[in-house]
Amino acid sequence: MNELKKRHEAHPITVEVVRNSVVAYADEMANALCKAAYNMMIYEVRDFCCGLIDTQGRMISQNRGGLPIFLADLGVAVEDGIRRWGLEGFKPGDILIMNHGEVCGQHLNNVVIYAPCFVNGELVAFAANRAHWVDIGGMRIGFGSSLTTEIFAEGLQMRSLKIYEAGVRNETLWQIITDNVRFPDACLGDLRAQVASCQLGARRYGELVQRYGRPTVEVCIDRIWEQADIKVRSVIEQIPDGVYVAESALDNDGRNLDQPIRIKTTVTISGSTMTVDFSEMNPQTHSPLNSGKSGGIAAARVAFKAITSPDLDVNEGCFRALDVVIPEGTIVSARPGAAIGLWSIALPTTIDTILKALAPALPTKIPAAHKGDMGGCSFYGFRQDGSRFLLLNIFGGGWGGRPGEDGEDASVSVCQGDVRNSPVELQEIRYPVLVEEHALREDSGGAGAHRGGLGVRITYRTLVPCKVTINCERTKVPPWGLEGGGSGAHNVAIVRPVDSAERVVFKGTEIPLAVGDAVTFLTAGGGGFGDPQARSNAAIANDVAQGFVSAQKAGELYSWRASVSSSASLTA
Repeated sequence: MNELKKRHEAHPITVEVVRNSVVAYADEMANALCKAAYNMMIYEVRDFCCGLIDTQGRMISQNRGGLPIFLADLGVAVEDGIRRWGLEGFKPGDILIMNHGEVCGQHLNNVVIYAPCFVNGELVAFAANRAHWVDIGGMRIGFGSSLTTEIFAEGLQMRSLKIYEAGVRNETLWQIITDNVRFPDACLGDLRAQVASCQLGARRYGELVQRYGRPTVEVCIDRIWEQADIKVRSVIEQIPDGVYVAESALDNDGRNLDQPIRIKTTVTISGSTMTVDFSEMNPQTHSPLNSGKSGGIAAARVAFKAITSPDLDVNEGCFRALDVVIPEGTIVSARPGAAIGLWSIALPTTIDTILKALAPALPTKIPAAHKGDMGGCSFYGFRQDGSRFLLLNIFGGGWGGRPGEDGEDASVSVCQGDVRNSPVELQEIRYPVLVEEHALREDSGGAGAHRGGLGVRITYRTLVPCKVTINCERTKVPPWGLEGGGSGAHNVAIVRPVDSAERVVFKGTEIPLAVGDAVTFLTAGGGGFGDPQARSNAAIANDVAQGFVSAQKAGELYSWRASVSSSASLTA
């Protein structure tokens, strides 16, 4: 029986049961991971993804809310294990661990755990997740360090190693991890949570296969992929054929501060396919501002999915119409051995640039640029009792104004999807800091008929001597406007020592802080969309009343006068 006939024999109701089941299983894996994890980057921020992968490394499903930049990487991790062990090399009870830079292409803290799913002795799929560990050894601590020049200084690399074999824990590997990370309780606790999540996913998928049989389930999955592909292609076909090019820049690589980093993308629309070409991206750097190919592919996939299928659950079929040209040796396809600790820094700007390229073809859909960085902080040191601490948090910022409305305020980057910042109260309970403010940043949104969203102000005051790493991006090329809109305010950090003058910092690793020192992060606003003079007086008056825009800036940017607004309001 040929494949086409098998697909037509998939009953529509069974297809829908399978469609919803595999996504529900990935969501259940995510819930289990959150409930059992030890570090806030997982259970609060939700810096992870969970999914089911078939025996060819293709994505069956991914949890809702998984990081967008993890769209490309669970499959490649499992594929590598299949190449190493062969399908016959997996046994029930195996659990594998993977973070190898050459394969995964991202900072080593992002650790993949995956487990084979067996039904009646037959390997039918894998359950996998990726989660951010607070530490993986090496010289880097937390986010933002630009000190490393090769991956070997960035921590442990593990390439599809069996941490459990046939249900028996590999004590040697477990001890190696224990002895080489700064926070073994947190890291090994997260590892156990990931294992439980994968075991749950494998069990659930096995139940589905036992219920319907492997051929029926796989026919349904093929049909689901086919339907996603048809929907995606129907959207691409509405975009005028052509070659669309855009260019922007990052500030620098964190080491050579005077040399900007080129971000250039070429997007080709041809019929029902889209090609994203990264051939003219900046060459890889001698700093950790690189990723492997999975970084570039992820950036292309995020932009592609936002345009073609934002409401579809993630599966392999969503990306069949996308081709990515990505030669080796760029900042999004660094050669093996390159430092990749800042792998994600270039991706928000890369996505913005892809969208910018398509703006002429999709003038009613593409927004102005958003905050353009991954946004976060790292405070680390020792508590008074001598124990280590590492405070990691994610910051929101402004998104670009849109053709029909203002940009969103205080939202994380397009790469981070549904991740959340850690609650202020929880940070103060867990770490020796006070959070003195967490507020919207006035005047940070770019002016426009539709204003850019606002960034935030957040101030930390230290209660013990410690260090902070700061990595602000898009300060020289701030979030741009479209159709005449103005740029948003750029990112900046201000260090306020108790015994000396404050200073502005854009990039700095291991900056020492004394007790009582404060650090304020001002995150970027989104670019504006459309001519600022076309913004209504009522909207400007509301901006001023809410504290989004100062009266002074409203006058400068919009030629606004309070008396005019009051008269307009009375007339209305």
